[in-house]
Amino acid sequence: MISEQSEGLLQKYPTPFYLFDIDILRKRIEFLKSHLPESVALCYAVKANTFVSPYIDDIIERYEVCSPGEMSISAEQKISPEKMVISGVYKTPEVIENHILSDHCAGHYTAESIEQFELIKRSAQKANKKVSVLLRLTSGNQFGMNEEEIKNIVSTQKDEQSIDICGIQFFSGTQKTSLKKYKREFSHLQEFLKELEAECGFKARELEYGGGFPVYYFEGDTFDEVEFLNEFSQILNEFDFDVQFTLELGRSIVASCGYYFTKAVDIKSNKTGNYAIMDGGINHIAYFGQFMAMKHPYFEHYPKDEGEEKPWQICGSLCTANDILVKDLPLKNFKLGDTLIFKNTGAYCSTEGISLFLSRALPSVLIKDKDGKISVAREQTETFKLNY
Repeated sequence: MISEQSEGLLQKYPTPFYLFDIDILRKRIEFLKSHLPESVALCYAVKANTFVSPYIDDIIERYEVCSPGEMSISAEQKISPEKMVISGVYKTPEVIENHILSDHCAGHYTAESIEQFELIKRSAQKANKKVSVLLRLTSGNQFGMNEEEIKNIVSTQKDEQSIDICGIQFFSGTQKTSLKKYKREFSHLQEFLKELEAECGFKARELEYGGGFPVYYFEGDTFDEVEFLNEFSQILNEFDFDVQFTLELGRSIVASCGYYFTKAVDIKSNKTGNYAIMDGGINHIAYFGQFMAMKHPYFEHYPKDEGEEKPWQICGSLCTANDILVKDLPLKNFKLGDTLIFKNTGAYCSTEGISLFLSRALPSVLIKDKDGKISVAREQTETFKLNY
């Protein structure tokens, strides 16, 4: 129960704040690895939570980095460049050129288009380096290249000394529960890799796959994750092509390690119900599939109390009627100053919210390390200076 530690935290740190528990995070990675084939490498998508990357470096094989900002963060965190795959639908030419020229040249770069491939090639030639590239195959959206474009690249660039085309990257979505869909995707990828070898003389050595494993955030959702991972592993074991497989995950790795603390700063009742105004809001919470706050996320009420249970509309501090965290949340003796601790907020909440709306401060970010020690990764930060 996280609420058992709440009194000390709330006395020392003003709400709202995030707490990321590294012990939970590391155990989560160990759990995933124990239910996947031993040969599978894990790639952490840092966009899900940039604060925790240094704490898992010894148990993660690769980091997906998707923007110049994330590249700078990873460098500051001293993430090994060899473990980075520089991805992203838009690669700023000057940034990519300087990155390849520098001592921080990444282990892999993805090419989302022919233009990106040419950018990476020019940069590698200028740096007099050989750069490893994954060609991104589209799943039918704005990301990646079609099959003919990839075939053209591997056919025409065989003798290019500055580029090592090591394989394919593929991502088709998030929160995927259909094992039939996974099976169809791997069947398609298997046939495509065989076509590249038969038609183009190109033997892919790596396949980086964005799995989009599901995470359940709300009470009543059911999911047998062990059975899901066992069946997914069976699909991998049946994959009929010799390739190093890397599974890229974000939400599934990091969601469970996060807690978001927010305090009731005003309460009121009217003819439509009981309302609690919290010092946080939708600018800090980004649950996938919130459905206009109709679903109830996992949470704890601190201090826990007894008494009459009433339904509360849990609202944030933004001046918009859309700022509702939960509707009709049953709480006992809920009062001014009470804290709600929302669980499973480790993924995207600290990076995806509408943080600058109304110039509210960014919450502080606390890290609880594997030994239980609390440190501050980011102080509560004012944003108003960014809005004029």
